[in-house]
Amino acid sequence: MAELRAPLRSDLNRLAFSATNHCLLGCVLGEVTGMAIATTLGWSDLPSIALAVGLAFLFGYSLTMIPLLRGGLALALAVTTALAADTISIAIMEAIDNLFVWMVPGAMESGLGDALFWWPILTGFAIAYPFAFLAQRLLIARGKGHAHAHGHD
Repeated sequence: MAELRAPLRSDLNRLAFSATNHCLLGCVLGEVTGMAIATTLGWSDLPSIALAVGLAFLFGYSLTMIPLLRGGLALALAVTTALAADTISIAIMEAIDNLFVWMVPGAMESGLGDALFWWPILTGFAIAYPFAFLAQRLLIARGKGHAHAHGHD
C-alpha cells in the first residue's frame, strides 16, 4: 500500500491558505449573489439564507472543479474531489457568516445600497476564515481534500 506523503509545513500552510481563499471567494460570490437576488425579490429571511447558502456551495465547488476539468480530470472525479475538498470549509464559512449576519439587527432587512447589507457579510467571513483555514489545513495534512486536487496523495 502506498504511503501518503504529507506536505512540508510551509507547503501545508500555503496550500491551506490557497484552498481557503478559493472557498472564501466561492462563498462570497454565492452569498452576495443569493442575498442580492433575495433582497431584490423581497424574500423573507429563511428563503434568502437558503438561496445564499446554496449558491455559495455551488460557486465554491465550481471554483474547485474548473481547474480540475481543465487539467483533464473526468467530470465525476472532479465532482467528488470538489465535494471532498470544500464541503467542510464551505459549511464552516456559511454557518458562521449567516449566523453573524442574522444576529446583526436590521442586516437581513437592509438593501443593496446600505452599508448594513455589506459589512455584516464581510465581517462574518472574516470571523469564519481562520476556522475554515484550520479545517483545510487538517484535511490536507491527512492527505484529504485539496491534497488530492494538488497531488499530495
